[in-house]
Amino acid sequence: MTLPRTHDAGHDIRHDWCLDEIEALFALPFNDLLWQAQQVHRRYFDPNAVQVSTLLSIKTGACPEDCKYCPQSGHYNTGLGKEKLLEIDTVVAQAEAAKNAGASRFCMGAAWRRPRERDLDVVLEMVRRVKALGLETCMTLGMLDVEQSQRLADAGLDYYNHNLDTSPDYYGEVITTRTYTDRLETLANVRDAGMKVCCGGILGMGEQPSDRAGLLQQLACLDPHPESVPINMLVKVPGTPLENVEDLDPIDFIRAIAVARILMPRSHVRLSAGREQMAESTQSLAFLAGANSIFYGDTLLTTDNPEVARDHALFEKLGLHAESGHTENDNGTQAAELETALWQRNNTEHPQFYDAML
Repeated sequence: MTLPRTHDAGHDIRHDWCLDEIEALFALPFNDLLWQAQQVHRRYFDPNAVQVSTLLSIKTGACPEDCKYCPQSGHYNTGLGKEKLLEIDTVVAQAEAAKNAGASRFCMGAAWRRPRERDLDVVLEMVRRVKALGLETCMTLGMLDVEQSQRLADAGLDYYNHNLDTSPDYYGEVITTRTYTDRLETLANVRDAGMKVCCGGILGMGEQPSDRAGLLQQLACLDPHPESVPINMLVKVPGTPLENVEDLDPIDFIRAIAVARILMPRSHVRLSAGREQMAESTQSLAFLAGANSIFYGDTLLTTDNPEVARDHALFEKLGLHAESGHTENDNGTQAAELETALWQRNNTEHPQFYDAML
């Protein structure tokens, strides 16, 4: 197949990817795939900047959904207790601590099928107060209808996270209490309300390689692409149906990161859950393949995450730095200026790297 010409401004932003094209990318020799991903990454981003988010569980446990990977599902006995919605002041204090530790975005997650009216009122105030700290705000609260989406947008929520998890073909093997269409409808409601979309999936749940391609096809055919694309490695939790699933080869995981970068050039691709179990070499390859966002802190909702000090040490070792955050809406002028500046800088500093693109 002929890969998109990444040097041609705007022509590599596509929403019509065919499954066979994506599978052909996965099948490339590993070095060739990373080379393609590097070209795209450097075309749109500072290759050494990583967007840093912190995730807090604001309501834990007893979720009515039956997602087979999730320790918060009320269907499984994982030893995780049910907790009430956190107090607003507690959430704001955690957000301030995250900002002081270097996070630019604060993400809040609640184990709900969908938010109830009385809970949504509290959540809206959380958004307002966290945003007032100068942080970008993100929430994941389950399914949203049109009105709920608009109220969150009006409160100033920047991002809404709602993952597709896997391909449409494999989805029924993982979740039965919510359909793929349900998820796509929530994404449409969020986008129509004017919020940015954070949407990705989980790898290593026993899916086939074609399912990983199918997931990325779904994401890459959203128009516009999700601004954030979290790629999670399954964290196997005792008590869940997937606790004994076969481990995913780290190289296959890196391939998915690289393909996501090629398919969605302007998106932040987040190296998300599973980093605690990853060697530094695997994480380093993920950044090389185009990952440019991470979750920062000791826990991700209810699963372990590398400590901040370890991330600082890895960033220093790799010459990476945290990307500065902002809460205003992006606009085309800012994006175009950044794109031009990065192109000029990289082409000046590393002309030999870009010869192959022309």
